[in-house]
Amino acid sequence: MRATCSARTTVNGKGGVLGRPVQFAIRDDGSDAQAAIRIYEKLITEDKVDAIMGPYGSPITDAVADVAEKHRKLMVAPTAATTAIWGKGRRYVVMVPSPLEASTEGTIDLAARNGLKTIAVVGSLARPAIAKGAVATAKKKGLDLVVHEMFAIGTTDFSPILSKVKAARPDVLVAGVPPSDAITLTRQMRELDVNVKMYGATPGGSLPDFYKALGKTAEFVYAGSYWEPGLPYPGNQEFVAVYQREFSRPASFYSAAAYAGCELLLDAVRRAGSLDSDTVRQEMLKTKTKTLFGDFAVDERGFQVGHKAVTIQWQGGTPVVVWPDEAATAKLRFPTPPWSGR
Repeated sequence: MRATCSARTTVNGKGGVLGRPVQFAIRDDGSDAQAAIRIYEKLITEDKVDAIMGPYGSPITDAVADVAEKHRKLMVAPTAATTAIWGKGRRYVVMVPSPLEASTEGTIDLAARNGLKTIAVVGSLARPAIAKGAVATAKKKGLDLVVHEMFAIGTTDFSPILSKVKAARPDVLVAGVPPSDAITLTRQMRELDVNVKMYGATPGGSLPDFYKALGKTAEFVYAGSYWEPGLPYPGNQEFVAVYQREFSRPASFYSAAAYAGCELLLDAVRRAGSLDSDTVRQEMLKTKTKTLFGDFAVDERGFQVGHKAVTIQWQGGTPVVVWPDEAATAKLRFPTPPWSGR
């Protein structure tokens, strides 16, 4: 919400769009899908909004996407990255980040390039797309899958899974895990002395709270990340500075995606010269550009084909970009030393 308000301020400071200031109707869905459906229905039918920004995350975006479709109202989804949302014949949902399935590509590509041969994939059923994508990427890169385990939402004891990983002795472990699970899984890896040459925890391992909770235990860990403050994307450094100044906190990838999504929508409205959803949608489908969030291009479904996640590694308490090569800010520290040697 902060980022979209910041985008509104920037745009209105330049005269608004179509000769009038941009106004937002902001509502809180309480992370409840049914509440979100009711809210979006009211925004469209009673408040008569011209366009809608999607809610937080893939599950609730998927729930409200049917409302957007029913009313043929364009919705930009800044934080939804599950491919299945765009596999249901919808036309009015536009994706900003790259798909979750591709978020571990960097970790696995680095593993293959450094001669690793075997991989274990662990995933949360809260975000199964990450593990699914990791398995497919591992096969494509020629790594042998020796462990593939999924765990239920709310799991706190990972010892049964980690015991299987330890017995299989893979070269690399890739985990598709939200933040809290990433912290617990990593802590238990150390306690059980599970050693691998590379370990990635996506997306949870990319967030500041990961290192804050684990300290030096987080060192050497890799993670796929949709955005980092140091990336040389147009307007990124200015956005990071303005966000910190306005809100007294650092921007996250959620805020960067929301800001970029809002700018993309308003720019499409400006180029269309209209607020008609179908006309604006056509402009967005034609858009191929680089934003502060990275590349943007979508196919006929509104599915993101331009943006690409980067891979970070925690080094000295800092998440540095190590993949792709053209965006890297540091060389990876490889291999990861055993716990006993740290």
